[in-house]
Amino acid sequence: MTAAMAAVIGGGLSGALQAMHLLREGADRVILIERAGAPGRGVAYGTDRPEHLLNVPAARMSAFPDDPDHFARWYAERGGGPEDFAPRMLFGDYVVGLLAVAGEGLEIVRGEAVDVDGGAVVLADGRRIEAQTVVLAPGNLPPATPRGIEPARLGALWVADPWAGPIAAGLGEGDAVLLIGTGLTAIDAALTLEANGFRGRILALSRRGLAPRAHGLREPVCAPQEALPAECIPLLRHVRRRSAEAGWRCAVHELRTVTQSLWAAASDGQRRRFLRHLRPWWDVHRHRIAPAVAATIARMEAEGRLAFAGGRIASIEVDGTVRWRPRGGGEERELRAARIVNCTGPELNVVRSGEPLLDALVGRGLIRADPLRIGIDVDLECRTLASDGAPSNELYAIGPVTRGAFWESVAVPDIRGQAQSVARRIVRSGS
Repeated sequence: MTAAMAAVIGGGLSGALQAMHLLREGADRVILIERAGAPGRGVAYGTDRPEHLLNVPAARMSAFPDDPDHFARWYAERGGGPEDFAPRMLFGDYVVGLLAVAGEGLEIVRGEAVDVDGGAVVLADGRRIEAQTVVLAPGNLPPATPRGIEPARLGALWVADPWAGPIAAGLGEGDAVLLIGTGLTAIDAALTLEANGFRGRILALSRRGLAPRAHGLREPVCAPQEALPAECIPLLRHVRRRSAEAGWRCAVHELRTVTQSLWAAASDGQRRRFLRHLRPWWDVHRHRIAPAVAATIARMEAEGRLAFAGGRIASIEVDGTVRWRPRGGGEERELRAARIVNCTGPELNVVRSGEPLLDALVGRGLIRADPLRIGIDVDLECRTLASDGAPSNELYAIGPVTRGAFWESVAVPDIRGQAQSVARRIVRSGS
């Protein structure tokens, strides 16, 4: 059998979009390798919870840059509007449907990729998938265990993966749940607990206690009004001034089209400064939640059933007693938790991800972590960089693992743009 033009490793959103764009650009045969679950869904869109909504309106969720209304039309046929925040499981249906009609050139292979060697993807069961080019599309890596947590010691108290099972099972009204993290994963966990009838207390705890802000019902799309400074502090001052003038949502929108270019122009030192000091505020303002989700969260807070707090965990006992110190000082506090859920978000450092494929590629010098240790090091064409810094024309990476090069690489518009440009390069070089 002749080698496929490309093999894509990872069947979540990033991998599905990459496979589809390769076929659209003229690839004669594409192999999509997925180790678990239905290709096209991944973690974000594999949810079966209707309360988990998209974080952006339907009008901005098309799979194709040259047909921006594609998903909005699909959703309209099912009764939705372009400004609606659709259930994530419906978007998963949309991507799965696109894969189903992608054509005979697409082959889906079930299995776990553990290496790329000699022009082939090696699977855990020994199979070799011959391919001229390989695209790594692992999506968001599984969450790491927070420092100081001993899962084996905590047993059933500890939930390492909030997506792996029913986190509300066995809980009563008098119970308390600790969510470690206050970002989007914590929001999803709180919504799931609420929808499953949990009426006890939920404490979401992170270093700063910042929670995602809400989208407005109808948000203007704002473009930058002036040249933007490249350094962190002057840019922060600019955003604060624009927030006072036009509102913080507009100020953040103004950065949307230029974020990648600002990131590309920043030095490693500026990038590190941003990650250390400003990233938490960027995340909660940039990655907002649907208005309906925000309303549910606000109601839970008003009823005293959900609280967000900043602080650090001092200790966790095997009976669920959690002692934590509030940010800024004050007396140590105590919570008796019936369940502790890891909501810290995905692991970023590929060197410590524990993924067999990434471990193998790093070990043989085929890929390396980016300088900030927040993903795989790639150039601006998404070619992976070897340990000596040389770009590869046979191994690419797209999606969230490329945040070190692009920063904005997790939203659908960013990933679909990457998938299209990588597909064009691969097809052009293989023709």
